[in-house]
Amino acid sequence: MTRLTTCPDAETVAERAAVHIERALAQARAQRGTAHLALSGGTTPGRTYELLGAGAGVLDGVHVWFADERCVPAEDEESNYRLVREALLDPSGIPPQHVHRMPGELGPGLGAESYELELLAYLGDERVPPVLDLVVLGIGPDGHIASLFPGAHTLDAGPQAVCLGVTHSPKPPPERITLSLAMLRAARGCLLLATGPSKADAVNAMLGQPTAHVPASLLARERLTVIVDDAAAPHVGPPAGGEPR
Repeated sequence: MTRLTTCPDAETVAERAAVHIERALAQARAQRGTAHLALSGGTTPGRTYELLGAGAGVLDGVHVWFADERCVPAEDEESNYRLVREALLDPSGIPPQHVHRMPGELGPGLGAESYELELLAYLGDERVPPVLDLVVLGIGPDGHIASLFPGAHTLDAGPQAVCLGVTHSPKPPPERITLSLAMLRAARGCLLLATGPSKADAVNAMLGQPTAHVPASLLARERLTVIVDDAAAPHVGPPAGGEPR
C-alpha cells in the first residue's frame, strides 16, 4: 500500500524524508550488514541531502548509487552527482569507493552499459534486476521519475532491464542515463518527494490508475512512500489501500 504523508511546507517534507532515509538505512544495515541507496537530483531531494549530511554516521556502511544522470561532466552545474556530492557526500565523509557515480560523460549508451555492469558486480545474484534497499525520487509536473518520461520506449524495457540510455529526453539535456522501471520496482523501498503547486496534478495522477502516460504511477505501490507538502497534495482522497497521515 502506498504510504502518503502530507506536510505543511517544503522544509518539513525534507525533514520527514531525512528521517525516513535514516531509518531505512539503519534497517538494511541491521539485516544485511550494509545498505544500498539510490539518489536523484532536484531541489526537494537536495534539501533532504543537506539535512542527512549534517548528521553523524548516516552513511556508515552505505553504498550510494544514482537513479539517473544527465550526460554531462561530473562537475557540470546540471550534474545530479555534483548536487549530491556537495549536499551529502562531502559533508558525510563517505569513502570514495562507496560512491557509484553514473558516468554521464561516456554518453547514454556506454554510460548505461558501464553502470549496469557495476550494479551487477556489487548486487548481482540470482535476482535480475538487482535489488536496492531504497531509491529516492522526485516527480516532474508531467509525472516522470528518474529519466523515465511519459510514453517513452524505455518504459517497455522489460522485467530484467537494469540501466538504460536516453537519447531524446523531452527535458534538456536530451541525453541521459537512467535506472530502468524494473530496477525501481524491484527496490525494497521507494521514497517519492514532491513540493509546490506545479507538482499537484502529477501527484494526483500518480495515485490514480497505472499508466505509461504517468510513469510514477507504475512504481510498486506496496513499497512506495510519498511525502508531499500541502501545495503538492492530491486533490482527492488517496487510492484504495492508501494511508493518509
